[in-house]
Amino acid sequence: MKDFFEGIQYLFVDILFAPLDFLRSLELSSWFVANTINWIFMIICAAAMVYWILQLKIFEDAGTEKQDTTAHSFLK
Repeated sequence: MKDFFEGIQYLFVDILFAPLDFLRSLELSSWFVANTINWIFMIICAAAMVYWILQLKIFEDAGTEKQDTTAHSFLK
């Protein structure tokens, strides 16, 4: 049973987290390069937010959005 858990440890520590260890060691020389994963996630989230806001504007301009308070049964 101990070998099973050591195998899981080897998989995560030595194989799956190796790229993150590289980025951690790279932080001392270049902070921006070391945080590329964070920058990518921020760009994806910003693009999703812009897309969502544009879709809301399209539906509001078309007049298909229900704006009255009786649209939800719990607000009656």
